Amino acid sequence: MKNSPDFIYGTAWKEDKTKSLVLLALRKGFLGIDTANQRKHYNESAVGEAISEFLSKTNGSRKRLFLQTKFTHIGGQDQRLPYEPDAPVSEQVQQSFVNSLKHLRRDFIDSYILHGPSIGVGLSEEDWKAWAAMESLFDNGKVKALGISNISLEQLRLLMKGARIRPKFVQNRCFASRKWDRDIRIFCQKNNLTYQGFSLLTANHKIVQSSFLKQIAQQYQRTPSQIIFRFAYQLGIIPLTGTSNATHMADDLEIRDFSLNEDDIRKIEENTIY
Repeated sequence: MKNSPDFIYGTAWKEDKTKSLVLLALRKGFLGIDTANQRKHYNESAVGEAISEFLSKTNGSRKRLFLQTKFTHIGGQDQRLPYEPDAPVSEQVQQSFVNSLKHLRRDFIDSYILHGPSIGVGLSEEDWKAWAAMESLFDNGKVKALGISNISLEQLRLLMKGARIRPKFVQNRCFASRKWDRDIRIFCQKNNLTYQGFSLLTANHKIVQSSFLKQIAQQYQRTPSQIIFRFAYQLGIIPLTGTSNATHMADDLEIRDFSLNEDDIRKIEENTIY
């Protein structure tokens, strides 16, 4: 499997602007795109339209892109279901995935994510059935890697112990107040999992806007957002951004151009201004 990208563009909550914003992100240099077959929050078919147009107009290679989508349990959907509501969950996974391929106009997906367990504590029988169906997609080559999102450490340990094919990716909302999901990050590092962090800015307004972070940003002559994204990257997090601003997209990708020293990383990770 190709290496995962160092930055991923997230497509949630963009509705009729999805196509234009995904096109913009691709043109700015994002190679990783995250979506879901969950019409409640995503417009997966518009993502597919954008990818097809971009590849056609640039004569680009699909192999350069990292496309990630998700299966969402019925509890996380609205009435616009991508599968039959009364079908067994294993069949729902298959139906959802086939629809994702159609939406994205591709014949394989780089990363297929279980969009969170169906229960808050532990893993349900439905979760295990969904995971087994995802493993079958991996077996037939339609999916290059599996992952899980919105998961606790206890749930992740259960999945790692019971899965036939272990996840490659863990995607969580990342809170500074939880030391940037430190316990799960450490578990991921020890078990060769790649951690993807979302809401790095929106979940952490206080620290992003703090004088503490502004001082560090001034020191590096960068924006506070760039400091957070670079900090996350150096912690081993693949950051997601969903910005709709072209300037911010370009700024985000510039995190490749500088590094934070270890002392500043420690200060940001341990800072208690929440």
